[in-house]
Amino acid sequence: MRNSVRASNLLRVEPRGHDVKGCTHRLQGIAHKREHRRPDDGLIAPVSRVWRSPYILLTLAVLFWSGNFIVGRATAGIVPPVALAFWRWTIGLVLVASLGAPYIRREWRALVKHWRVLLVLGGLGIAAFNTLVYVGLQTTTAVNALLLQSAMPVIILAATFLIYGERVSLRQALGVAISVSGIIVISAKGDLRALASLTFSSGDLWVLGAVVAYALYSALLRKRPVLHPLSFLAATFSIGSAMLLPLYIHEHMTMAQVQPILPAYLAIAYVAIFPGFLSYLLYNRGVELVGANTAGHFMHLMPIFGSGLAILLLGERFASYHLVSAIVIGVGLGLATIRRR
Repeated sequence: MRNSVRASNLLRVEPRGHDVKGCTHRLQGIAHKREHRRPDDGLIAPVSRVWRSPYILLTLAVLFWSGNFIVGRATAGIVPPVALAFWRWTIGLVLVASLGAPYIRREWRALVKHWRVLLVLGGLGIAAFNTLVYVGLQTTTAVNALLLQSAMPVIILAATFLIYGERVSLRQALGVAISVSGIIVISAKGDLRALASLTFSSGDLWVLGAVVAYALYSALLRKRPVLHPLSFLAATFSIGSAMLLPLYIHEHMTMAQVQPILPAYLAIAYVAIFPGFLSYLLYNRGVELVGANTAGHFMHLMPIFGSGLAILLLGERFASYHLVSAIVIGVGLGLATIRRR
């Protein structure tokens, strides 16, 4: 009997106070890490490195957006503008929801709590911007639209100054001026006298309105709630689609319908996947890393990418002014975005 008592005493381990506290703190730390994992947790190493490289993210976003302008112009007459915008965001929402369902379920309370900010961002960046662009491309050229899009960095600088009082440095202003000169070179095709032949239409006003809307979206991204990127996209995509639904029904019933042909379906698929889902994911992350002012300068790459895509896809001829313009815009972009150490 005494031996059994001794054995039980030997096996009995009395927990010490500091051991219990240590275990509790470790468990709380593990729970905190699981609850507040970084957006790049779980990504493979190359993807994780890209996710932390704002200039790569912003360059890819602008490249996909450049294709959006060409597709939007090419589909005029076969895909109505509101239908193109509506299906772009509806399909994009399906992609986001399928990939981000765990994060959306985990953060739904935060989504509801910050519905006002999300409503404004979804209205400006999703519903308004792309719909206005597609409406404008019905009556203006892709070249004009790309040139107007290049005004966005200047409007973003003005928006951040008006909203936050954020001043523009001399280096940023000089970089913008140099980039704009490169845009002038490519728009004039190397001959400044050709600028006199540029014509503008009512479609340009629609595109200009889109540029203002997206500049405000970029500036207001600073107020976005702390959410996983896929949760944020799901919220703004759903808001944008909901806003466009009545307009889409009206357009479908009284004005025009999507033509049931393969190019129309391919165009919708492209704008949903690349300029829609991927570009917004990459651009939002880029703004998060470097701010709206710096991210806005990358819009100056659109004429370069647009010309390159026209050369590759439409058979347009490469000229020396393309190279000169690319160099000048690159110098301006580097000057505006380089950081002092």
